Amino acid sequence: MPIRGGSGIGEDFYFFVLKKDAVSQLYGSFFGQNGGSTGIFGDHVDGGTSRFDKDGVIYQAVCAGCGGNNPRFPTNPPDVWSYTKPTNDCNLGMIKIAFNFAGTKGDVRPSINGVPRDSTGCVPLTVDFTDTIQDAFQYEWNFGDGGTGIDTVTTSPTVSHTYLNVGTYVAMMVAIDSTKCFPRDTSYVTVKVGDNQALPSFNVVKLSPPCDTFRYRFDNTTVAPANIPFKTTTFTWDFGDGSPRVITDGRPVFHTYANAGTYNVLLILSDTSYCNSPDTFPRQIRVAAVVQAVFNTPARGCAPYRATFENESIGGAQFTWDFGDGSVPERNDSVTVTHFYTAPGTYTVTLTAIDSNTCNIIDTAQFRIVLAQAPTAFFTAAPQPPQANTPVSYTNLSSPDATRFKWLWGDGDSLLTASRGLVQHEFNTTGDYNTCLVAYNPSGCENTYCARVQTIAEPAVDVPTAFTPQSGDVNSKVFVRGFDIARMKFTIYARWGEKVFETADKRLGWDGRYKGQLLPMDAYAYTLDVEFNDGKKYRKTGDITLIR
Repeated sequence: MPIRGGSGIGEDFYFFVLKKDAVSQLYGSFFGQNGGSTGIFGDHVDGGTSRFDKDGVIYQAVCAGCGGNNPRFPTNPPDVWSYTKPTNDCNLGMIKIAFNFAGTKGDVRPSINGVPRDSTGCVPLTVDFTDTIQDAFQYEWNFGDGGTGIDTVTTSPTVSHTYLNVGTYVAMMVAIDSTKCFPRDTSYVTVKVGDNQALPSFNVVKLSPPCDTFRYRFDNTTVAPANIPFKTTTFTWDFGDGSPRVITDGRPVFHTYANAGTYNVLLILSDTSYCNSPDTFPRQIRVAAVVQAVFNTPARGCAPYRATFENESIGGAQFTWDFGDGSVPERNDSVTVTHFYTAPGTYTVTLTAIDSNTCNIIDTAQFRIVLAQAPTAFFTAAPQPPQANTPVSYTNLSSPDATRFKWLWGDGDSLLTASRGLVQHEFNTTGDYNTCLVAYNPSGCENTYCARVQTIAEPAVDVPTAFTPQSGDVNSKVFVRGFDIARMKFTIYARWGEKVFETADKRLGWDGRYKGQLLPMDAYAYTLDVEFNDGKKYRKTGDITLIR
């Protein structure tokens, strides 16, 4: 309601919420235009422009900001559609105010086998119940099959229940939040459990001759439950070629394909009289006048090796695989076929495709795969037991066929190298690290060896006094050297105080360059601030000589 006269705070609308039956006021507040000019209308309403939803949210349209640019609603960008007034006259101000006095809300929704809103199935039936709002702290559940009391109480908005008997059950969920004015909200869902299952299945028969005509008969082999015969709308056929679906009973259906190809045929149990509706039975058929065996697999691998073969044959009803390793040929009609090879070698794989309804009936395809032996990775580490603030030295003892190596120290750092020489690594903190060496051979085969390495790090830090950026060796960059460092800041300055380098990572060093240019030989001042893992802090300053 508009407020007449001065409110004392320069705002002229009053919104309030009353308790049930208007027993008392729950909330009230002024809201509206700030300021205004004498003789200019304040915010006002010209008719029925208020709306309320079931949760008590107010939607109010107001003639607002009347006159001049000074008076405005108490809003700040970017929360509003327009922060500036489009006109000096009255403007439409739209307000949404949610007082959040509606209380706890809950909305239970079932799902079966991951299908949302599915509430019908066959005994035994497991149903997942979920509160879609998920705004409560606690839930009481009654699944409708064990009396009127509470079956279980959870803090999770999701619970599962298995129904063991046929029937129709009303499941109840109570969402609870004791901090709200209305602390409980109840919702229900109906679950139907049956035992009249009809499992869809079918066989495919090619009608021939001639062999180049693509006409098929689809025999529905689904068995109807007792006393529930199939109706004329029980099944839906999808032949996978974009043709219209066919709705029918359990009798055979006929279909002619216009072109050769591979089609995914679906038989769908559409009749909801059966508890497992809408179960679907899929079957892939290969339609062709001439069968052609085709498959794909990578040409190379590393033994031991699990090969994957993709059957891309044109036509074909039966497929036999000979993997070339002396194993018994395998009948497998799947699209994807796997086989495990234990030893390196060259293997010729043969696929035989048979389709008695094609003009040539049988075809074969061969492909050769080469499997290399994987290398053997191995190393030793010293000193073990560790010595304080001493780098760990690693000796690479991998097999001679390994030519590339990846070191994973276990502290987040790593090294790629082709060298078999001695490798050293400094660990910043005391610990037990799982160091791994990955060895690669020229064929790309790899092998990994890991071992635990112990280290001891005591607080220490230092900075070199000189370095040679153009040397190309370990002295070409200047690094902070230290152990047990938790945080650091290393800053280097030129003679006139210009900052030329800064880092917080001791693994990053300065190469003597600034803005891409190598600086002249000179002494450069630095500051180093360090905090160790024990909380102690240390500051070091000095000079570094750049030698060219």
